Amino acid sequence: MKQGVVITVFVLMFAVVCTPLAAQDSGVNYQTYMVETFDSPESSEITWNGIGSKFITEGYPILKYFDGMPNALRVMQSDSDKEYKFLGVQFKFNRQGDNWVDIYPAKGSGDDAAPYEIPLKGVVQRFDLWVWGAGYAYDLEILVRDCNGRIHTLPVATLNYHGWRNLAVTVPTNIQQRSRYLSQLKYMSFVAFRIRTQPTENVDDFYVFFDEFKALTNTRTASYDGFELENAKFDDADSNKEGGK
Repeated sequence: MKQGVVITVFVLMFAVVCTPLAAQDSGVNYQTYMVETFDSPESSEITWNGIGSKFITEGYPILKYFDGMPNALRVMQSDSDKEYKFLGVQFKFNRQGDNWVDIYPAKGSGDDAAPYEIPLKGVVQRFDLWVWGAGYAYDLEILVRDCNGRIHTLPVATLNYHGWRNLAVTVPTNIQQRSRYLSQLKYMSFVAFRIRTQPTENVDDFYVFFDEFKALTNTRTASYDGFELENAKFDDADSNKEGGK
């Protein structure tokens, strides 16, 4: 009997000691942040461009900003003087089939604009954004690049509804977002929105609108002795001041 009591007490003490350590290893700090508001195209470093597949009609896609926002968002805004905008995209194809359009971020303007993948904070659990649908059976996808350089396609929704909807997609856990090697690329990046036509759907004229692209992410960072050396620059003459004492 006494032996059983001793074992029970030992197990309880072990659990009490180990629980804080386990909590430290599995700690999370979830935050929602705005990846793109589409509100300030004039001052933003990022521009949005579009490219279509083989049978895109010449002159398309067309991208344009419009004033306003979904009514469901407007009632929550406290700053009535701010000018809100959203992004519109129009395109058409010359024939039905497996057609697609990518709407991607870029830096630069005109002929100097180059695709730019938006770095994402922490480990993303979910994306959500507002999308206006026009009733077409077109599929919206999000393209992301993992920390190893592989591109993954996240199916969001079919846009065969009318008006604004808040759409969301969960990021699968098998997508590696953070490298275990401190000296390599550590986070996932956003590549593009892709809209893909279903083979039998009309392709004569389609437009769609985007607003408030957000991410729910775990921003917890590991704390360890020497974390400041993650971004050490060996070609910098001053880089030995922190760790080279």
